[in-house]
Amino acid sequence: MNHPAIDRSRALWNRSHADLASDEILAQLLDWGEIEAWRELYQLAARDARLRQRIHAILYRVPIAYPGFWLAALRTLGEPIDWSKKLPEDEGY
Repeated sequence: MNHPAIDRSRALWNRSHADLASDEILAQLLDWGEIEAWRELYQLAARDARLRQRIHAILYRVPIAYPGFWLAALRTLGEPIDWSKKLPEDEGY
């Protein structure tokens, strides 16, 4: 598929291409992506329940910069969100 903002995202600085089947690459986009890449990712998630579920799971496994933003975005797409569930924190390693 053609996703120009995702394909050129600085989040993929260490990747040869944007393989959205990879949770690691998806986590990098969630954490370091630009607003244009996030818009494309949101549009993809709006059409793909499996992608929404993967994003949701990543938010509870990997510390990212704006987890509340992504949880709210998922909620607007109809995903149930447990706002009391603890999110991972960056340990500074």
